[in-house]
Amino acid sequence: MRIGLISDTHVPTTMEYPPEQILKAFDSVDLILHAGNIHVTLVLDWLEQVAPVKASGSTDSDHPERHQSFSMECAEDSRVAPLQILELEGYRIGVANNLLLHGMNDEIRPGEIGRHLERRPSMSFRAMIYDFFGVALDIVVFGRTTFAMVEEHQGMLFVNPGSPALPRNLRKLGSVAVLELSEDGASASIIELSDLVV
Repeated sequence: MRIGLISDTHVPTTMEYPPEQILKAFDSVDLILHAGNIHVTLVLDWLEQVAPVKASGSTDSDHPERHQSFSMECAEDSRVAPLQILELEGYRIGVANNLLLHGMNDEIRPGEIGRHLERRPSMSFRAMIYDFFGVALDIVVFGRTTFAMVEEHQGMLFVNPGSPALPRNLRKLGSVAVLELSEDGASASIIELSDLVV
């Protein structure tokens, strides 16, 4: 099973529509998971040209004064939930926008989990994920930082697809990710949209 992963689209504050390269990156995926900062359901409709969509995390309701109509629209959409937990191909996947883990003061960016484990080798990320989602997970998909990453820690796969329009908080063409699930295991890869020709 192939799953498209996307986060932090920020439409229409960054651009009117998501970049067309996303459609090519997600060609032949079976499902798309959006990890928050959606702003408008138009983005979910646009993604459904390719595959069914489930969305999670922030709809910018943390800042209703900036996007009140956007967050209300997204919050009432049946495809959106504060957290998504899915069982697919024998894997339990959790999707969130802001992965706030008890015991970590920093945003989770590339290498941050490894640095925490070096300093505190007894730290259990499995327990932290359980506390956050309320269930044990095999795969964690998250966003918010706009820093793309694919890392494995304590038997869990952590994926942040970055942002298609604000990678590393820079306004330019960014990234998405594709998650592959099979009997042999789960793997994810980051796709740089600038590498795709439309």
